[in-house]
Amino acid sequence: MSIVKQCIRLQACFLPHTTRPRRIFHSSARLAVIKPFLLADIGEGIKEVQIIQWFVEPEARVEQFSKICEVQSDKAAVEITSRFDGVIKKLYYDAEDMAQVGKPLCDIDVQGDISPADEALITPPAEQAGSSSSPQQPQKAAEQAENPSRNDSALHPSKHSALATPAVRGLLKELDVNIADVTGTGKDGRVLKHDVHEFAASRDSGSLSTSPTPPSQAPTGNIGPQSEQYIALTPIQSQMFKVMTRSLSIPHFLYADEIDVTQLSGLRLRLNAQSANSQKLSILPFIIKAISLALDDFPVLNARIEAGDGSSPPQIVIRQQHNISIAMDTPQGLLVPNIKDIASKSITDIASELSRLRTLALSGKLSVRDLTGGTISVSNIGSIGGTYVSPVLLQSEVAILGIGKTKSIPAFDEQDRVVRKNVVNFSWSADHRIVDGATMARMAELVRGYIEEPGMMMARLK
Repeated sequence: MSIVKQCIRLQACFLPHTTRPRRIFHSSARLAVIKPFLLADIGEGIKEVQIIQWFVEPEARVEQFSKICEVQSDKAAVEITSRFDGVIKKLYYDAEDMAQVGKPLCDIDVQGDISPADEALITPPAEQAGSSSSPQQPQKAAEQAENPSRNDSALHPSKHSALATPAVRGLLKELDVNIADVTGTGKDGRVLKHDVHEFAASRDSGSLSTSPTPPSQAPTGNIGPQSEQYIALTPIQSQMFKVMTRSLSIPHFLYADEIDVTQLSGLRLRLNAQSANSQKLSILPFIIKAISLALDDFPVLNARIEAGDGSSPPQIVIRQQHNISIAMDTPQGLLVPNIKDIASKSITDIASELSRLRTLALSGKLSVRDLTGGTISVSNIGSIGGTYVSPVLLQSEVAILGIGKTKSIPAFDEQDRVVRKNVVNFSWSADHRIVDGATMARMAELVRGYIEEPGMMMARLK
């Protein structure tokens, strides 16, 4: 038996390695950190923005610089991007909701290390300590619990509702149009104002209906009370409401004149014919350059007023750079970007910058820098129509030019012969607190001279 036992012990020593028990090592998993992603301050004193569209939904994975949502401020549309790698756990707002600066936009399960700078973006302010939710969230959660269908629609918005600006959505409500019925012609299928107007016109004319229209009944004597509808202002309309209310507290005065642009129109046509550039010149870059040249002689019209606080008297602040603002009609409403340092730019440089700003304005992508820092404004309302205009000053400026529609008229030349002339009406508004009528008239006459005699303007170009 002793020999048998020894054999068994020897056999055990040579068992295959896989039959031996192995020691298993465990490593601790990284602890998931779910943090609220705060809406950062985007400058210019903006306190709230409107959510245009979400690019994510709960349980969606995001990386650094992935787009989270697009928001519309008082001035422009901005895309908010993620600073972290992680997974979206919660959205605090629906499309079209107003989001507060400094409040959470969404919750992110952060997967990775967080730098101190990034920690500030996901740490609520002191007054929110102990709660990662916005004070408005209990009410929103209750609303969603009562109406789960609305909650589902928020997580899965339709393509059409995500591709319309607040101004367009306001127009849809005003005209009682379902956005799902409208074919958008903007970028990525975005529904624009003219798309809504065309659809509404076709609907009202009956061209969209295939069923016979019953004959209209003659109105009866008892029509009933007037029907009214309340529509909230879009962010851009809200900003315009506040700015224009303040501006109309400024004492304006108007100076208007008729400008002969015949020679300038001929010069423009010759330059366009000789240029290999696909971008053609209009008369607007020449007018902008003429204003800049005249501001060298009348710097007070490039100034702003520091009103003082009671302890100090009002002051005039002279600004060296000529940053000329251009009013632009966009699907979102009126936007007024500016071209920086006109004095250092050529006519073609100004034309290129105008084209850049117009493209960004139409797509709602103007930056805060594009929209701030203007020193004097130009409104080319004549591109739409009209002869004279009474433009309203911005509070940070003391002068603005309104340009009417160019038209051809018969006139007498120096030999009393009837000739054809192209004329346009200029309407200047100025702040009468610091600009007197004579100063405005002299400035306007100098600009007129540059426009009517382009050679004078070319002689002063650097």
